[in-house]
Amino acid sequence: MSREIFEIVDSEDNVIGLAPREDCHGNPSLVHRTSHVAVFHSDGRLLLQKRAGTKDIQPGKWDSAVGGHLSPGEDYETAARREMCEEIGAPPSLSLKILFDLKIRNEIESENTRVFAAVYDGPFRFPPDEIDELKFWTREELEREIDGDLFTPNLKIEIRKLIEKNEI
Repeated sequence: MSREIFEIVDSEDNVIGLAPREDCHGNPSLVHRTSHVAVFHSDGRLLLQKRAGTKDIQPGKWDSAVGGHLSPGEDYETAARREMCEEIGAPPSLSLKILFDLKIRNEIESENTRVFAAVYDGPFRFPPDEIDELKFWTREELEREIDGDLFTPNLKIEIRKLIEKNEI
């Protein structure tokens, strides 16, 4: 397996270096970039993925349907399209809309995240070593569960922002 390398960025999101994944996850001073896609059903429900129980971070928790780190030299949109294809089998030609940027900081990692939106009802195909399940959630279901233990901390931040911006 090849070693995953992330670009490290400064406070303005400019690339200032490179570091391996294992150094970034566990060292919040190494700010790196991710793209997420909030995938909506045509009826407005939000698609989430249940992370595989074998994942190194937040195993078994519900998370953004599509999310991943940018590869060196990649921009946010290119990463979002690649991740849509890899994680849920969605065509990379789907229309994407930029929703907002987040700066996620916690004791494990520091990520600059661009969140896009796409409408896609399926069909879905996902890697079982990464994802246990995909499910569409209503706004009411999300609001009911947001303070519990089902969602990753990063997803809770994203859901609150989606609700604040009336995206769901």
